[in-house]
This record gives sequence, structure tokens and C-alpha cells, in this order.
Amino acid sequence: MSNKDERAKGKAEELKGKVKSGIGNLVDDPQLQVEGEADQAEGQARQDAAKAAERAKGTGEEIAGKVKGVVGHVTGNEQQKAEGEVDELKGKARKNANK
Repeated sequence: MSNKDERAKGKAEELKGKVKSGIGNLVDDPQLQVEGEADQAEGQARQDAAKAAERAKGTGEEIAGKVKGVVGHVTGNEQQKAEGEVDELKGKARKNANK
């Protein structure tokens, strides 16, 4: 399952928890409120885990891009150097998008 799917499922779980907690509050059902709060926490944790995985993937892309760029620079291969810079920027963007 992709991290995008995990984030969506986490968000859905969090929203389900908010609704459940709100209904519990409305009907004065402490058990339902607590279950809702637990669902919210579980959903947030799932989203956080997916974001962390994406940041790790971005770090890997960034490092691979730096290496590729350096190799391109050392060997005089301008295309490889440019591709490395693009990969590095992609990795940075992935990390920034998942803070």
C-alpha cells in the first residue's frame, strides 16, 4: 500500500473519530467519546508514519541525486550532473511536502 493511501486512510480514521467523539458528547456517552478520541489518535499516528516514510524516501532521493551530480561533475558528464541536481531537488521537495 502506498504512503498516499496510508495518509488518506489515516485522515479518514481521524475524521471518523471526530464524528464519533462529537456524537458521544452530544448524547452524553463517555464511552463513545473515548472511542472517538482513540480513533482520532490512531488516524493521526497513521498519517505521521506515512509522512515519515515519505521523508525517508526523499532523503534517499536527495543523497542519490547528490552522488549522481558529483559523479557527473567529476567525469565531465553535464547530463548526469544535471540529472543528479534534479533528483536532489525532487528529494528535497518530497521531504518538504511531508513535514
